[in-house]
Amino acid sequence: MTIKLRHALLVTTLILFATPAITPACAQNAPGITDTEIKIGQTMPYTGPVTAFSTLGKGEIAYFKMINDRGGINGRKINLISLDDGYAPPKTVEQTRRLVEQEGVAFMFSSIGTATNTAVQRYLNSAKVPQLYIGSGASKFGNYKEFPYTIGGIQGTFRAEARIYARYILKEKPNAKIAILYQNDDYGRDYVAGVKDILGDKYASMVKEATYEFTDATIDSQIVSLQGAGADALIVAATPKFAAQAIRKVYDISWKPMFFLSNVAIWVSTVLEPAGIEKAVGIISSVYVKDPTDTGWDNDPGMKEWKAWITKYMPEVDPRDQNYVNSYNEGMVLVQALKQAGNNLSRENILKEALNIKDMQLPMMLPGIKVNTSPTDYYPIEEMQMMRWSGKQWVRFGDLLSGSL
Repeated sequence: MTIKLRHALLVTTLILFATPAITPACAQNAPGITDTEIKIGQTMPYTGPVTAFSTLGKGEIAYFKMINDRGGINGRKINLISLDDGYAPPKTVEQTRRLVEQEGVAFMFSSIGTATNTAVQRYLNSAKVPQLYIGSGASKFGNYKEFPYTIGGIQGTFRAEARIYARYILKEKPNAKIAILYQNDDYGRDYVAGVKDILGDKYASMVKEATYEFTDATIDSQIVSLQGAGADALIVAATPKFAAQAIRKVYDISWKPMFFLSNVAIWVSTVLEPAGIEKAVGIISSVYVKDPTDTGWDNDPGMKEWKAWITKYMPEVDPRDQNYVNSYNEGMVLVQALKQAGNNLSRENILKEALNIKDMQLPMMLPGIKVNTSPTDYYPIEEMQMMRWSGKQWVRFGDLLSGSL
């Protein structure tokens, strides 16, 4: 072999080895993504003690059906595989592993529950599978330093909500004796933490606590105990079944505290009607979305679009359930993130764009409340407005409030 030929071969070899560094190939798409499909997963409590929350998953399936009917995202149809976990963390682990390892989903989206999402958070982060816009307002899901692949839901955090209630109580009743009934897990404890944030060293002298397990049959004894402690303000941080029980029991024992109900339990059809709508008059809660039952929104373009969607894609459901509004909002934010990702649908880029939502005003979000995320802000929503049950509908009052310290 001549010297010139050996030199030519050497140069060619160096160019071949150098080429990837000079012109890198496009990032590989995530598993579950093809030229025609984006396969994503979630777990929902279609059975068990909190089936009322499963409306979120049903609504998201219907929302993506609309998106797919319109051509999908850059020609790709969204395939949401929504599996039942019964609100039981061990089942959540089993179903999540199935979705990732057998179904091959690109990422997890909007799975319901604080304890259930906690059960799979470390697994998903270790596998670098995005856990996007989860169905929980627990403040722990903003811990981006330890769990960078987990982003909170399109809702205010429970802790921020509790801070708003505590501030309101101090304003209206500075010397109040406060009772808190909460689910004995991270969901409920977030409300306790929020009240402590505001009361500080006064917490021990001002607050009486009572807890329940989500497997309990009733919370009647806890309500009676809290009344007996002389409380004149009550915060109920409960899921729909137990919220309805609390409303009914407070009324039946003629207890008349300043009554606050957690935002996740404000549904008319699954909470107030089972309890007795007349028994809920005066209860205070908070909101960040438009209420389909509020006639003040009848001519609102966003409400008209939402009603057209639910009429076409979910004609059999009760539109008073605001979880269908949450479905719409969650789905819309995810679609925006995927559109921003373009054709670079690696898990890393999907996560990057999910954390790059800027001043997004959703059609079904209260005016002035915008979705914002960033690499150091995993809480998409940080404001809400207070409201009171009139006996016919929730009536908003006051300005938009932030639950930040």
